[in-house]
Amino acid sequence: MKSVNAPSLSQAYTGWSRLKLFLALSRTPHGLIDMTTPAFAALLWLGALPPFSVMVLGVITAFAGYTAVYALNDVIDYRADRAKALKGGFCDAGADLDAVMIRHPMACGFLSFREGLLWALAWAGLALTGAYLLNPLCVVIFLAGSLLEAVYCLLWRVTHLRTLVSGAVKTSGAVAAVFAVDPRPAPAFVVTLFLCLFFWEIGGQNVPNDWTDIEEDRRFKAKTIPVRFGTERSNGIILVSLGIAVGVSLILFSLSQTRFELPFVGLVLLVGGCLLLLPAYRLFRTPTRASAMALFNRASYYPMSLLLVVLLKLITTA
Repeated sequence: MKSVNAPSLSQAYTGWSRLKLFLALSRTPHGLIDMTTPAFAALLWLGALPPFSVMVLGVITAFAGYTAVYALNDVIDYRADRAKALKGGFCDAGADLDAVMIRHPMACGFLSFREGLLWALAWAGLALTGAYLLNPLCVVIFLAGSLLEAVYCLLWRVTHLRTLVSGAVKTSGAVAAVFAVDPRPAPAFVVTLFLCLFFWEIGGQNVPNDWTDIEEDRRFKAKTIPVRFGTERSNGIILVSLGIAVGVSLILFSLSQTRFELPFVGLVLLVGGCLLLLPAYRLFRTPTRASAMALFNRASYYPMSLLLVVLLKLITTA
């Protein structure tokens, strides 16, 4: 990677193009997809639409929360990402959903550390305000999720078990959304929701993403599941995790406050099979970087697809 000083890169972007740098910092295309996860969790539990004011506030809060947390990831990882960038990292993003826009613009010199930090803090402030208005418990969940995200980043060269922390982080938005629409949800539903998203994140997001970065991670002495166990055992972990996620999703839908008939259960299985199990099996049979990236990209749409199943149910019963 050719070395260029940060001010010259930064000054090359103005107006909308500069705003796109901040959106890239927060991986906004992926963040918008992730926003469907809390929507799915809230609607599945209620079995109905919440009040309009709650929906609007929830959308704003979710967008602010995901924007802040994704930016926080790059803020905490700034030094490590900067070292990667200076050695030519982030160049081969391929079809990675997280790299639709410029990958790690702060580490690559397009944004300063101060700009990235202020961006993350501003959105975090908005997220905290919205969370408090929805349910003060949501503030605690958001802060816990942000803290766990920081821990996850700091464990990059410490232990491969940090993937478990990632699983907990990805569940926080959905759990908060359930408490935002109902201050006293059934504990069984919350626990099952946590498990479903936890195993989806590990098998469909975290480990496949680390799979695609395995050579770079080895070079920088990172601790990840693929680096620790190799690709073959990692593929087994992925397949088992996603099998659990799909199985638990059936239990999750049965705990909703509305009844999902057999055709909808079939749709849940179809979604899990097409977006999780089939690409995971392909990776298991054909262990290539392209297969791992394909799994990551397809699995990213899993919560959104489950949301569509819930919306279809609500529409047909309205």
